[in-house]
Amino acid sequence: MVKIAAVQVAASEDTSRTLRKVAQYLEAAAAKGVNIACLPELFARSWFPATKDEANFSLAEGPDGQVAGEVSGLAKKLGVSIICPLFEADQSGKFYNSVYAFDSKGNIAGHYRKAHLPSLPFWEEKFYFSPGDKGFPVFDLEGVKVGVQLGWDNFFPEGFRALGLKGAEVVFLPSAAAFASQERWLAMCVAHAFANGYYLMRVNRVGTEEGLDFYGNSFCIRPDGDLAAEPLGLGEGILLVDCDISLVAETKELWPFMGDRRPCEYTALSNSENCAETGE
Repeated sequence: MVKIAAVQVAASEDTSRTLRKVAQYLEAAAAKGVNIACLPELFARSWFPATKDEANFSLAEGPDGQVAGEVSGLAKKLGVSIICPLFEADQSGKFYNSVYAFDSKGNIAGHYRKAHLPSLPFWEEKFYFSPGDKGFPVFDLEGVKVGVQLGWDNFFPEGFRALGLKGAEVVFLPSAAAFASQERWLAMCVAHAFANGYYLMRVNRVGTEEGLDFYGNSFCIRPDGDLAAEPLGLGEGILLVDCDISLVAETKELWPFMGDRRPCEYTALSNSENCAETGE
C-alpha cells in the first residue's frame, strides 16, 4: 500500500509566500504518512500564461532554482517524494512547462516536459513554452512506477497509453483548469485510468487569478475506473488516497485491454505529417 496526496493550494504574486504555504501543507501530509505528494500545475507562480508578456520569461528556472530548490529540500526534510511542476528554462535557452519528481532524499528521480500545449484565451502556453521533448517517461518513486501528464495533455490519450505500456502504476496529472469543465475532466480521467489499468491522481489549481476561477476539485481514479475517494472541493486542502498497487495487476487481468491491442492496425497514429512540433 502506498499513500499519495493531492496538495491543492492557491498561488499568490509572492512566490516565497506561496512556497511557505506549500511547506505547511506538505508537512501536514507527511504527518499523515504520505509517501508521494503532488502539487498543481505551475503552482508556485500566479497564472502568468493568461496573457502574453515577455517579462514573464524571467520567472523560468532550472532544477537549481528557487522553486525546485525549496521543494527538493522539503522532500528530503520530510522523507516524502514530491511531484513538482515548474516553469523550466534549459541551458539551450528553451522554455518548458515541466515537472521534476524528487524522491524522499531530495534527489531528482524523474523529469517530464508537457507535450501538448494550448493556445487559448487565458492559456497562452504556446507563447511561453516549447513542446516537450522527453517522451513519456516512467520512473520509480517509493517502489512505485510513476508517470506524469500535465494539463492539456489530458485530452490526448496517446501519452496515457504510452505510460500504460511502460508499466506505470500511478499517474499524476497536475492541471490549471477553470470554467465549467470538471465533468469533462472527470470523464477523460476515468477513461485513461480504466483503459490503461493504473491509478490517476488529478491535482488542479484553486483560487481566483487573472479573471479565472480555478475550481480545484482534485480527485483520484482507481485502475477499475471508480473514484478512490471523494474529490476535494473549491478551496485549499489535501486529498489523501491509499493505493493498493496489487489492484493494478488484478484489473489488467480482469480487463485485458493491453493484450487485445492491434498495433499493426494503428499506423496512422505514428504518421508525423501533422505533428504540432512548434509553438506557433
